[in-house]
Amino acid sequence: MYVSSMRRLDNIDLRLLRVFVALAEAGSFSGAQIALNLSQSTLSTHIKSLERLLNGALCLRGRRGFKLTPFGETTLQAARDLFQDIDKFQQHVAHAGDRLVGRLSIGIVDSIITNPALALQEPLRRFTAAAPDSYVDLRLGTPHELEQWVAEGARDIVIGPFAKQGPGVAYVPLHQEVHALYCGRGHALFTKKTVTVADIEATRFSVRAYRQLDDLYRVNHPRASASVVQMEAQAMLILSGQYIGFLPRHVGESYVAAGLMRALRPQTYQFLSSHYAAYRRADKGQPLIRLFLQELRAQPHGRADDRPTGSDADA
Repeated sequence: MYVSSMRRLDNIDLRLLRVFVALAEAGSFSGAQIALNLSQSTLSTHIKSLERLLNGALCLRGRRGFKLTPFGETTLQAARDLFQDIDKFQQHVAHAGDRLVGRLSIGIVDSIITNPALALQEPLRRFTAAAPDSYVDLRLGTPHELEQWVAEGARDIVIGPFAKQGPGVAYVPLHQEVHALYCGRGHALFTKKTVTVADIEATRFSVRAYRQLDDLYRVNHPRASASVVQMEAQAMLILSGQYIGFLPRHVGESYVAAGLMRALRPQTYQFLSSHYAAYRRADKGQPLIRLFLQELRAQPHGRADDRPTGSDADA
């Protein structure tokens, strides 16, 4: 039994171990679901997969609540020791030859390239100049995916509008992004002089799938007629002239200037989306993460300009 378990260690997915550590630290499946942004079925599948790999039960769950087995306690301590050793290794390698080397995996939401407070062009330029031998792995994801990735250790640092505060994850406030409600040219409301609340509630509404209820409540709309994950997809639906929907103003106003969109009652239907940089607290001392955070903080991260433009006369 012991030899069999040892042979299996080479095949263990570190992400599964991080999920297990998050579960143990949360003390319950419901708490871990919130921390990792995972469904109960997905979380259970991950734990069962790890138990099969390790050939032993890690925890008990039932009417008496959640409890680690003796094997689970041993595995938890071993996993913590493993991650601590990995962190030490990364710190040593990162300082090899007095040069910053290594891999930095970053996750961001889409459509921030036109927002100077959130776009990574300048921070990446300065980061690469300071650490020319580093390797950057940049990936797009939804806010839910990003928080899950950083909690599981799949990303070193992520940037997005995070609603939850996962245990073991540090959140650095960056910017409050202004969103407004838009329709496209060809929509019945595009040329309507006075847009009423009833007009808004009667038209097709496209919501962000990961914030569907939030969007519906903001407009007091009875139902969604479409949903999107990326803001590029949202812009496409709005530009079709068949839907209204929220967009960041730095995205929507470029279409307004081109005569392709109109902001609807911006004094009423406008909100701020708070963006954060998030990383695991245990990784705070990692040189590459520390350097990248430094360059992120060097950006002007104040509240974006939310003054109505000429097309936003409706109040």
